[in-house]
Amino acid sequence: MNKAKEQKDEIVEEQIDATTTNAATEVEEITVEDKLKEELGQEKDKFLRLFAEFENYKKRTSKERIELFQTASKDVMVSLLPVLDDFERALLHIEEDKEAEDLRKGVLLIYQKLLTTLQQKGLSQIELKSGDTFDADYHQAITQVPAPSDDLKGKIIDVIEKGYKLGETVIRFPKVVIGQ
Repeated sequence: MNKAKEQKDEIVEEQIDATTTNAATEVEEITVEDKLKEELGQEKDKFLRLFAEFENYKKRTSKERIELFQTASKDVMVSLLPVLDDFERALLHIEEDKEAEDLRKGVLLIYQKLLTTLQQKGLSQIELKSGDTFDADYHQAITQVPAPSDDLKGKIIDVIEKGYKLGETVIRFPKVVIGQ
């Protein structure tokens, strides 16, 4: 009987060892599986962050590219503004001379063609007239003169030089005389 009891105890111990080994193996498998899931989650997070960063980069560079195209011609436009001014002065003087009707028509045609071409490229004139309110952010005051009436104090009396915008950017501020 003693022998039977010893065999029984051995079988029980073997089953306990097998169960303990299986449990340890399951714990190891679960921890390995959990570790792999955690690493996968970390890699997914890195990927999503990198993808979002790349999307932001694409948006930023496309926005910068659009702004560059819109203002790339700024230097050319600024250099052509004195030519527009000269055309306007020439038209004023030619209108005084009644004998030069054909000359006036030719100069006017060239002026309008140049102005139309520049407007197609995004140039626009800042519209001002006498009596508008002076705004230091958008106007350049050349001088102040006594206002002819009280309602013109602090307002634009005369426009000396026209202002222009390229898109939404002011490339030349209008030069004005304001009432004091």
